Amino acid sequence: MRRAWLAAAMLSGIPSTVAARWQGEPLAASTRAAGTLLGRQSVVRGAVAHGLISAWWTWAVWRLVARVPRVPASVAGPVAGLAIAGVDLGIVGRRYPAIRALPVWPQLADHVVFGTIVAVSARRSASRPAAPRW
Repeated sequence: MRRAWLAAAMLSGIPSTVAARWQGEPLAASTRAAGTLLGRQSVVRGAVAHGLISAWWTWAVWRLVARVPRVPASVAGPVAGLAIAGVDLGIVGRRYPAIRALPVWPQLADHVVFGTIVAVSARRSASRPAAPRW
């Protein structure tokens, strides 16, 4: 699960980073905005907030995928990502002006990528034989 968390936390920002680059926006804008969850905008606070939130959502998606084995990860992941976006952006984020100001579509794409990475990782982990414990 740690590898899934790390991969999802690091790679899920690609859509918003590409969009920011394309539009000439600051690349760290969403990270700085996440810092407001911990008191004020900063890249360091944003990275900490993102890491903690990503750990929580990785656990939640991992558990979800384990409970719905018949649903392909390619479906469960994006659906979970959209649900997470609903909470992160729609419920929590709208209380924070810096988060509310972020472009919506790239943020939604980030969340879909996040859910997909975790779901695919969870499904692959479940299909591997267990390693011997010493």
